[in-house]
Amino acid sequence: MLIHGFHAILARLRRAPEGVRELYVDASREDARVRDLVKLANQAGLRPHFVDGARIAKMCPGKRHQGVVAIVDFAPPTLSLEDLLDSVRAPVTLLLLDGVTDPRNLGACLRVADGAGAAAVIAPKDHACALTEVAVQTASGAAESVPYVMVTNLARAMDAIRERDVWLIGTDDAAPASLYEETLPPSVAWVLGAEGSGMRRLTRERCDSLVRIPMAGKVGSLNVSVAAGVVLYETLRQRLARAKA
Repeated sequence: MLIHGFHAILARLRRAPEGVRELYVDASREDARVRDLVKLANQAGLRPHFVDGARIAKMCPGKRHQGVVAIVDFAPPTLSLEDLLDSVRAPVTLLLLDGVTDPRNLGACLRVADGAGAAAVIAPKDHACALTEVAVQTASGAAESVPYVMVTNLARAMDAIRERDVWLIGTDDAAPASLYEETLPPSVAWVLGAEGSGMRRLTRERCDSLVRIPMAGKVGSLNVSVAAGVVLYETLRQRLARAKA
């Protein structure tokens, strides 16, 4: 699998350097970013190939590769919902996505889920994006640390999650309660819909509660990955506060 760009390759070298097989660098670049990348690669025992920029362009046609491309092993964690729920221990945070079909949004959600310590991202097979190369690239390594579990029926999956004493909270612009007015339970599964359309009716009805993210400006809503970051990090903040109390 190919990944490109400084951010994605640096993240992979820091997280799992053993999975980087080959690194190609535009020989005409001699700036500090390239030197830092080469230094990190050398520390991992990897010798970069310095090649003509045209070769890099052929490897990643139409992509913003920034003159760096890597060939990597890709091994995403594979779990069924049942295996996932059997493996996690309270307190747990999950992220459920309903109708998110853009691979960049999926990748960004995986990345923020990793950062906030979520155990998994869950989505329905028929209203979601698969784990494509674009999603993996955007996730910057998180696609291999956070399980992406695709289920046949999201409503039934929500019922199974509730049976494990995990509270299901959806985000809705019309909800009376603000996120920052809520004392979140120890274990929570956040349910987010696609920007614009939001959650489907059956998904909304399965939620134990709904909250809104307060909007102080003129835009009406946030991109789903930004909203995921807001709710997941508020969950982490409250959990850390409880641990200190």
